[in-house]
Amino acid sequence: MRTVVLMTTTPRAHIAMFSIAAHGHVNPSLGVIRELVDRGHRVSYAIPAAFADKVAATGATPVVYGSTLPTDDDPDGWGSELIDHLELFLGDAVQALPQLAAAFDGDRPDLVLHDITSYPARVLAHTWGVPALSLWPNLVPWEGYEEEVAAPMYAELKDSPRGKAYYARFEEWLGAHGVDTHPDAFVGRPRRGIVLIPQALQPHADRVDASVFTFVGSCLGGESDPGEWRRPATADKVLLVSLGSTFTKQPAFYRDCVEAFGGLDGWHVVLQIGRFVDPAELGEIPDNVEVHPWVPQQAVLREADAFVTHAGAGGSREGLATATPMVAVPQAADQFGNADMLQSLGVARHLPMEEVTPERLREAVLTLVADPEVARRAWEIQERMAREGGAPRAADLIEEELPRG
Repeated sequence: MRTVVLMTTTPRAHIAMFSIAAHGHVNPSLGVIRELVDRGHRVSYAIPAAFADKVAATGATPVVYGSTLPTDDDPDGWGSELIDHLELFLGDAVQALPQLAAAFDGDRPDLVLHDITSYPARVLAHTWGVPALSLWPNLVPWEGYEEEVAAPMYAELKDSPRGKAYYARFEEWLGAHGVDTHPDAFVGRPRRGIVLIPQALQPHADRVDASVFTFVGSCLGGESDPGEWRRPATADKVLLVSLGSTFTKQPAFYRDCVEAFGGLDGWHVVLQIGRFVDPAELGEIPDNVEVHPWVPQQAVLREADAFVTHAGAGGSREGLATATPMVAVPQAADQFGNADMLQSLGVARHLPMEEVTPERLREAVLTLVADPEVARRAWEIQERMAREGGAPRAADLIEEELPRG
């Protein structure tokens, strides 16, 4: 049983958190939510049913709503183009808003917290007249981001029929609820944001508006099932291999990992392959390799000497928090930028998927682990992250936003 220690003199408040059914968006928030509950606040967490138990384990009350977004069981449902993603998020927001409004009817919160993908949360906060605070699980826009990154990325889309229809629908939806903000600013420029990654992972961190965004580093401790893992007595070194929860249908990559590290003297390998690959596809598994669809990543990383990762925000954050050297093999989205950032920090090697071979994997891991400068930099970043405050600092900032009187 978890012991609850009240750590605040702030009056108990009703705080509502809103997110989507995606590990990379829910997991970073859980440590913060647990901290708020431990401080005596009542937290309602709006989430699809698949994540309700994980949310409930923090002490928050799940508010379940139906979502039309693709799940981890259907990663291809997201489509292949930027406009596919944008239309899906907007469509889900439109249908979710009335569900969420009804769920909180008569029980309006004092403060709204929301993931960056939860558009209904900001609309509801506006309607209710309560402050909204964004919990940002990945990199944030810096001053000049729109001109340098967003404008080139969106230029062709905004000139296309689908793009024009998307923006027209978004603006109409916002206007119908009294929100006079352009969709781009609505999504990307919150009034206030708590950033759940270390500042070390942020590109152009010196150009981020500190009056809007505060980096709190890694907010660990919110896992519903953290699990345990112990280094085998025979292992001199431990390697974790994980491509996260979504882009895991990569049997050839896993076979390369088995070939690279299977039977390697002194090494023990923990290989997470997800739900879309049958272990039989990997061939004969050496005694020093254990294969699982899922592993307690934080528990393994606390014991690991190296980490082969897709460089998602969560994996990158946890690798830095445990001072684990990383080989970054990005698969999609912001992972490519994260891989470059990790490499520039001197704690990782960016190895593009198309360049992966067993020999290159082995060379990258062994070189990183043997380099004392890599270890020094990893420990330095770990200490810097700890000073950012984590979940307690995030909760302090949230309490500062609560209405007084």
